Order: sequence, then structure tokens, then C-alpha cells
Amino acid sequence: MDATDSASPAGTGAAEAAGAQPIGAVPAGADPAGAGRRGRVVGLALACHPGPALAVTALGCALALGSGLGGPRSALVTAAVLTGQLSVGWCNDAYDARRDADAGRRGKPAADGTVEARAVWAAAAVALALCVPLSLACGALAGTAHLAAVTAAWLYNLRLKATALSWLPYVAGFGALPAAVSLSLPGGPWPRWWMVAAGALLGFAAHLADTLPDIAADRAAGIRGLPHRLGARGTRLLLPAPLLGATAVLAFGPPGPVDAGGVAALVLAGAAALAGPALDRRWRKAALAGAVAVAAADLALLLTRGAAGA
Repeated sequence: MDATDSASPAGTGAAEAAGAQPIGAVPAGADPAGAGRRGRVVGLALACHPGPALAVTALGCALALGSGLGGPRSALVTAAVLTGQLSVGWCNDAYDARRDADAGRRGKPAADGTVEARAVWAAAAVALALCVPLSLACGALAGTAHLAAVTAAWLYNLRLKATALSWLPYVAGFGALPAAVSLSLPGGPWPRWWMVAAGALLGFAAHLADTLPDIAADRAAGIRGLPHRLGARGTRLLLPAPLLGATAVLAFGPPGPVDAGGVAALVLAGAAALAGPALDRRWRKAALAGAVAVAAADLALLLTRGAAGA
């Protein structure tokens, strides 16, 4: 799952009725000078949301290697996750091009004219077309699980991020990733429940943390996802719960006693989960940084206990 910006398709009817360009089109006033300075290739690279795309891909790769899939099979899983994330990131940037331009968002190549929105749409389509065979090559069940996660992310971009169900694609996508890795193993073993539960909780937290800095601006644009309905204060109060919940599931879910690694992860998760929301007024990405720190601790804990759930 991609933790993309929280711009939304909601609230565009009046603007379009007034003659505004459709979503995904670069506004007439956009400055195309950036295309000459940075180039189309650089623009496409920036439009894919490279940070979240690489982070989720690295997570998939780490899970695959930790599960014992081996180099070639892990590379296949990694390629499938990467193409899926690229398709989601490009879809998000192309779909929100006009809205991002109206909001003055920086670092949005499809909105500032660095690259045409139709080129970003084409890149998204190519990445999605590659993702399908790569996913299915991991196995029918594994491929289905991964493609379901990618589909959920596309639905988020195109519709659900504007609704009270904005959290659902994140939960589905992050929960499906360990399932796709486990099902890629010989014999296709089902993932342990605690792997899927921890992934889903981290996905929910990622949605809250990623949206928190932009709640006020998004609300002004008519966006009504779950964090926007909760408000900034409600989102800050809720965010530590799924972060701590994910770590607790990984610490207490597997059979056997909780070891020192589990205790250390719980302590770190508690500190990061509480510090991030508390500091986000001074640093707008503090909550997201805290969520990433918890996710890193959880990944280490998961790998020490066996990513395959053995």
C-alpha cells in the first residue's frame, strides 16, 4: 500500500460545472517551464511518490528475504510490489493534478507542468500491466492477494479517500503484503494471523499519520476522509493506538514467552507513537516519522520471529 498525499476527488462538481478542466488535466495557468529544467524522466520519477513507493517495496523485499524465499523468488516478489507501488503513485499524481495545482502543492510534477498528466496516466497503466503477470508469477493465491491490495490502493485514489472508508485500502493493503509473501513460499502456506493483524494495524496508522499534516487544507477543499472527520486533535489522540497495537500483536501473538526483543520493541513503539503526534505542531511530518520508526521496530521484531510465521 502506498501512503500517498490525501488529496481527494470530492467536491469537484461545482468547479467542473463552472468550466474548470477535468481532474487529471494540467491547468491552463500551470507553468510548463519546469519540464525543460528537469526533464520528463525526472518528472515521472518524482510523480510516482518515490518515498512511499520505495519504503513499501523495501518492506516487501525484507519480508521475502526473511521468509526464506531465496534470492530469485524474493526478487520476483520485490518486482511485483515495486510495479504495484509505481502504478498507485502515478495514478494518485495524475488524478489529483488539477486539485494539487489549485492548492499550490509543491513537488507535484503533473500539477506544475513538469510532465503532462496524460504521460503520468500512461506510466501508471504500464506499471499496472507489468504488476499483473509479476504478481501471478509468485503463485495464484499470492498474486491474487497482492493484486487485491493494489486494487484497494487504486480505489483509494479514485474514490475512497473522500469517504469515511478512507482507512480501508490502507488496512487491506498492508495486511495483504505479509499474506502475499507467505503464499509465495513452496506449498503456499497461509500467513499467521498475527502477521496480517500487525500489517493491518500499521496500515491504519500510516493513513492517520500521512493525512494529519494536511487535514486543514484538505477540509477546505471538501475532503471528508476519516482523519478529516476526526479532526487534527482526534487523529493525534487515535494514532498511538494502532501503532502500539501492531507492536503488541507481534510481541504477544506468536507462541512462546515474550523475549527481550519484544519488550524493547514495545518500549520503542510507545515512545515513538506518543512523541510523533506530540511534536507534529513543530514539525509537520513528526507523526509520520514516528509511525515509520515503529514500523521499523516491528519489522525487526517480525524478522527475528520468522517472517513466514513458522
